[in-house]
Amino acid sequence: QVQLVESGGGLVQTGGSLRLSCAASGSIVSIVRMGWYRQAPGKQRELVALIANGGRANYADSVKGRFTISRDNAKNTVYLQMNSLEPDDTAVYYCNALAIISRPIDYWGQGTQVTVSS
Repeated sequence: QVQLVESGGGLVQTGGSLRLSCAASGSIVSIVRMGWYRQAPGKQRELVALIANGGRANYADSVKGRFTISRDNAKNTVYLQMNSLEPDDTAVYYCNALAIISRPIDYWGQGTQVTVSS
């Protein structure tokens, strides 16, 4: 089992910045990849950014150049630095961990609200 706890959401004006954090606990050694997804009202959950154990990162086109994903392996924590925020970034952001425990399993955090005002 893997537990994920997010923090860092909030209300920010257009052009502002926020940093989300996600602390993992439990079967840490089984995690092969972590990332962030988001879900806006009335829309499907979408990928924001992923980072593999080796540090390789991938981003959705909509956030490239504005968001940066990083991880601190010593703290078992992944971060999402969000700059130049836009109203379209408003959503609930979910931390995700892909673990291999006899089979691939996706774990999710509880979500943190990010609201960008215009």
